[in-house]
Amino acid sequence: MFFPFRDHNPSGRTPFVCWLLILANVLIFLGYWLTLPNDRAIGIFFYEWGLVPRFVMAGEQGHTIITSMFLHGGWMHIIGNMLFLWVFGDNLEDQMGHFTFLGFYLASGVAAAGLQIAADPQSIVPMVGASGAIAGVLGGYLLLFPKARVDVLIFFVIFIRVIPIPAWIVLGLWFAMQVFSGFATPTEGGGVAYWAHAGGFIAGVVLALPFWLRRGGPGFWNKTHGMPPHPEAEYQITRSRIPVVRRMR
Repeated sequence: MFFPFRDHNPSGRTPFVCWLLILANVLIFLGYWLTLPNDRAIGIFFYEWGLVPRFVMAGEQGHTIITSMFLHGGWMHIIGNMLFLWVFGDNLEDQMGHFTFLGFYLASGVAAAGLQIAADPQSIVPMVGASGAIAGVLGGYLLLFPKARVDVLIFFVIFIRVIPIPAWIVLGLWFAMQVFSGFATPTEGGGVAYWAHAGGFIAGVVLALPFWLRRGGPGFWNKTHGMPPHPEAEYQITRSRIPVVRRMR
């Protein structure tokens, strides 16, 4: 398993929109997760506010294309999504500006919902989560900063290590996994909405193209070598100041 948890790409401005999106997602999640009495009540709530492809195709509950982006199915679901938004979103907001980034985020989420609906238009399983919109953030980040270093926490049995890896490897591998899983996993029956992830990622690349071209397109890459156009953040692992006490025999 590998888990990206920070990048070496500091933002030049305060990411107010990222903060507000994270706050909104967390407050909404706590609002229903801690107040609804049981799983059945949460399921009914998801049917009302999550995206059900069959309902949308029937011309009903169109608002759920947006509301579903702010719902999550559990603690790990929301923690993982918000961490990815925190790591990668601030740099896109820095490049695009606050309001444009918000539009980019929502448009990526709509595109993600569209591909998931197209993959299984008669599904009655509610789709919830910000993953599709955040996948758009990953796609835009990959286009603008393909060689930015991303610290990845790698787990393999008892082996645990933090390794800085270029963004194009981390995000490219993530996208490939979504596409592979989308083809390998039956769409009916619920589970992870892999096609929403893939759709959001593709939309993010496409929507970020104008910003990339405005900065020179391939010339921007040649100028920055795919790295952030500013000094990278550096992190050091320092030794603990707690003295080592040897075990007495």
